[in-house]
Amino acid sequence: MLTLATLGFVVNFWAWALLSPLGPLFKDSLGLSAFQQALLVAVPVVVGSIGRIPVGALTDRFGGRVMFPLVSAATIVPVLFLGVWGHSSLPALLIGGFFLGIGGTTFAVGVPFVNSWFPPRRRGLAIGVFGAGMGGTAISALTTVALVDAAGITTPFTVTAAVLALYAVAAALLLRDAPDRTVPAGSPARRLAEAARLPVTWHASALYAVAFGGYVAFSVYLPAYLRTAYGLTQSDAANRMAGFVLLAVVMRPLGGWLSDRLGPVRVLTASLGVVTAGAALQSFTPALMPLGTIAFLAMAAALGAGSGAVFALVALLVPPNRVGSVTGVVGAAGGLGGFVPPLVMGALYGAVSSYALGLAALAAVAATALLFTTTTVHRATKER
Repeated sequence: MLTLATLGFVVNFWAWALLSPLGPLFKDSLGLSAFQQALLVAVPVVVGSIGRIPVGALTDRFGGRVMFPLVSAATIVPVLFLGVWGHSSLPALLIGGFFLGIGGTTFAVGVPFVNSWFPPRRRGLAIGVFGAGMGGTAISALTTVALVDAAGITTPFTVTAAVLALYAVAAALLLRDAPDRTVPAGSPARRLAEAARLPVTWHASALYAVAFGGYVAFSVYLPAYLRTAYGLTQSDAANRMAGFVLLAVVMRPLGGWLSDRLGPVRVLTASLGVVTAGAALQSFTPALMPLGTIAFLAMAAALGAGSGAVFALVALLVPPNRVGSVTGVVGAAGGLGGFVPPLVMGALYGAVSSYALGLAALAAVAATALLFTTTTVHRATKER
């Protein structure tokens, strides 16, 4: 069940990230500004993020067996729209990107589904393994531009739609909810209200907005940043972004595993310290080799481990029948954390022709989250 859920996360995140590698191509072909390019890749992120709130509550009620194939099938429609009709103008891309956000909601399906199959002492690692499915963005980075160059703009979208269809059928036939899964009583709105009253919901949301939000922001905007700041080609920038993503993906289950053994607060403290230092260094735009590469890879590892640690914290502190609702809120915060930075970076570069202020702001936010972790979150876990 963990393997099937992780595969579903991979496939849907692959679809969710289709527009990011093509951002520079659309910028050139449609004459987009830096802000318009950032908006194009950010729209699926914000829709997928907000959509996690109702999808998480629905997963608590109906289970992953229903929600995984349903969300996967629904994502096929915007993928085909973008591939066949929606790539010829900015308004059409924004409409398609809006509904492409459906694919990003699968995170709120998978966390409660996986959580219900494992005992508390193993949930950090299990949810970390599932979270590695965010590597679907790496598949998009590595294949999308190559498929466009080889066979035209429609190809990556039709290939992804076919894979989504295969997964939806497989999930409908093979997925099973845990035998002891408890179905919560009450309406989704009531369960969301109950989740909102849990302090851990907001603690985890703030931390996930920095950890996973930082990962999402880099995974969608890094190609544009590398092309502008360092003059890389589109394919080279996409490949480097894929390396960033892959390292973060590998580190996510490791962050969950370490959290099971050392506690999520310690893992988050170390991760946020690395992000603070890496973002501060990169704000000076050092030479890409070696300092820039070291800074980005260190941040990738820290953001991946920190994302795993946040949901180890959720698994530790949240009652099992509320995990879906809490995950929806926390996942939304993480996605929204990834929505804002690309817009800020695009706007700042358009205004001052520099990314330094945006990266300095990331360092300040990560340092604030580090302080929050070592004080408020540490006290909450001790009280628990």
